[in-house]
Amino acid sequence: MTLLVQKASNSALRVTLAMFSDYAVDGRENIPVDGPLIVVANHQSNLDPAILAASLRRDTRFLAKDAIFKGATPIGRWFLRSYGAQPLRRGEMDLTALRWGLTELKRPKATLALFPEGTRNPGAMKQAQSGIVPLAARAGIPILPVGMTGIEGMSSVLRVFKPTGTLRVHIGRPFLLTRSGKLSRDETKAAAAEVMGRVAALMPESYRGVYREAAESPFSYTVTI
Repeated sequence: MTLLVQKASNSALRVTLAMFSDYAVDGRENIPVDGPLIVVANHQSNLDPAILAASLRRDTRFLAKDAIFKGATPIGRWFLRSYGAQPLRRGEMDLTALRWGLTELKRPKATLALFPEGTRNPGAMKQAQSGIVPLAARAGIPILPVGMTGIEGMSSVLRVFKPTGTLRVHIGRPFLLTRSGKLSRDETKAAAAEVMGRVAALMPESYRGVYREAAESPFSYTVTI
């Protein structure tokens, strides 16, 4: 069911993107053809998950803040689940969401998309949660950085029917964490900043926000593959 709902939704979105906006994706050649993948992106709009999935063209699952599910109607919650979303409790180590993510990543060509900032930050990036690090360390699979620009003006999900503006999705080269196992709190924080720095490096400086320096710094916790 999830794959059918997502394919139909993404196909319809690509049509509206082509009709109403100046939409383009660069770096699609960086998307691995085979194997599981974690995708990390900046978060500007409620449409980010849909535009990201439509751009990647892989069977994508999402971790989304649980407030979205709590505020949705029964039909809305059904659609979120069917589209591939799983609720995540913010501000704590959500073991249920972590186990769900690790299980999903065992699927052939699995793709798990994360927005570590946790909430929408139109324009410049804000401080992210560090939960991406323990998940990636346990999974031991490639991470794909994605930077999206021009989407910050589309705050309402209804804009999916008429997405306007100059929308760009920049896909970087995949990388791996160089550390495995359990990291200290400081190491986890530093590794998370480096992961987000790789996302920031894909976008103009005005979008980089708190990760402006991280985008230009040498990498010590990650390695490009």
